[in-house]
Amino acid sequence: MKDVILEKDIAHSVLQEMFDYRLSRLRQSMAEKDVSLAILLNPVSLRYAIDFNEYQLFQAHIPTCYLFVPLKGPIVMHGAVRRDFPNVAEYKRPNFISSFDGGIDLESKAKIFCNQLKKYTDEHCKNNKIAIERVSPEVFNTLKSVGFHLIDAECMLEQAKMIKCKTEIECIKHSISVAEHGMKLMHQSSVEGITERQLWSILHKVNIANNGSWIEGHMLSSGPRTNPWLQEATNRTIVKGDMIAFDTDLIGPRGYMADISRSWVCEGGKGNAEQRSAYQHAYDEVNFNIDLIKPGMSFFELSRKAFERNKIFKANHYPCVYHGAGLTDEYPKIYYQEDWKRDGCDGFIEPNMVLCVESYSGKTEGEVGVKLEEMVLVNEDGVERLSHYPFEDSLLN
Repeated sequence: MKDVILEKDIAHSVLQEMFDYRLSRLRQSMAEKDVSLAILLNPVSLRYAIDFNEYQLFQAHIPTCYLFVPLKGPIVMHGAVRRDFPNVAEYKRPNFISSFDGGIDLESKAKIFCNQLKKYTDEHCKNNKIAIERVSPEVFNTLKSVGFHLIDAECMLEQAKMIKCKTEIECIKHSISVAEHGMKLMHQSSVEGITERQLWSILHKVNIANNGSWIEGHMLSSGPRTNPWLQEATNRTIVKGDMIAFDTDLIGPRGYMADISRSWVCEGGKGNAEQRSAYQHAYDEVNFNIDLIKPGMSFFELSRKAFERNKIFKANHYPCVYHGAGLTDEYPKIYYQEDWKRDGCDGFIEPNMVLCVESYSGKTEGEVGVKLEEMVLVNEDGVERLSHYPFEDSLLN
């Protein structure tokens, strides 16, 4: 099948080392915050902790399953069908904490959940400090009322996920190869008469055929819909000469993300002057900002030294210059200088971080937009490019 590429075989023992590494990172973050127990519900967090991959999009909005990860002691999974997740010691039936599962009177269900939790913490936890992901106010308030000290688990998990091990990087590279295979088929199918949704569906098909999970959105547009950015695919029919722009946002095999953007002209060619101008600007920005990255730099320094955008494109920029990636988009998100005072959060670039380098170029109220994005791995000297899909030489001046 042309949709399928050969998956790199990874030995079970090597995968187990990756699972152990991720769990150790999580527990290290817990120890730093003196947290005795993490309660995880987000399917991405569950994947990170125990490689959970059941009904993930459903779990994202109806938390049927939840996981107890103690700083020390047995990991207990509640609600899973499978019984072979790595590092899980025990499986139990969940006490429902959503209105879908537990009905409208969640307060009574929250008390049952709280009793279950209290029994576990009395046996396995040194203190009452718990990191928990998003739950209903009824659950949160009930836990607070009996003396649990609650903190948000999200920040703790983002810190843990930031630094990748060797096998995680190999998994990311494989997801990128799946995405780039889909992009190649999309490129070949970019002919007059195809709709945006039909073109976008090619990437979905390739991802699923290669054991991928999902795609975060439908971020493809064409012609005048490329400006402004962040418009999802529609049934618009693409015509010859249209700019086509997209962002893969693909959650691929083993749950790792390929976040790459490309733009090209339908049926090829040199495009018009506005298309070439926007493309060259986006291309220059991405490559300049890749060359800038060095371990030890602060996020603020990267933002301050980033590519100086042309005034005709300056106002209509992407929401950030860089962001992390792993199982999905991840910390950090590094903003443009003009947004830093309001939104910026500082930190430092470290080896084995995976970053996405972003650019969107389109005149304010213009009819052409170009989206480009590359993925890189930070190493001891700079970066290694992880994405390799070719740029459009015919659109470069």
